[in-house]
Amino acid sequence: VQLQASGGGLVEAGGSLNVSCAASASGRIFSSTVMGWFRQAPGREREFVARISWIGSRQFIADSVKGRFTISKDNAIRTLYLQMNSLKPEDTAVYYCATGRYYSTDPRDYNSWGQGTQVTVSS
Repeated sequence: VQLQASGGGLVEAGGSLNVSCAASASGRIFSSTVMGWFRQAPGREREFVARISWIGSRQFIADSVKGRFTISKDNAIRTLYLQMNSLKPEDTAVYYCATGRYYSTDPRDYNSWGQGTQVTVSS
């Protein structure tokens, strides 16, 4: 499945952004699919942010963003969302969506990736 992320931008600290990720209509999404958000800041490794199961909406949020970020999805339009509130400068990164077959925080367990969307939080 092809993924297209969008919605990034520049926001002041304390602000909010909602990034989305649309899955192509032609790609197959299995009932066991897990969809995740990762982020990567310059010079740093790709970091897990949140994940949600395609069926059942089982989810897990990284401690670094828990209470501020919310992951959700709309199965009908095959779109994944990440609502980011109370943003901090350290949240600045390229945010990637991905799909995988395992309920994992390891980016190596995800095999389809979107192109990423830049989120910049100014202090």
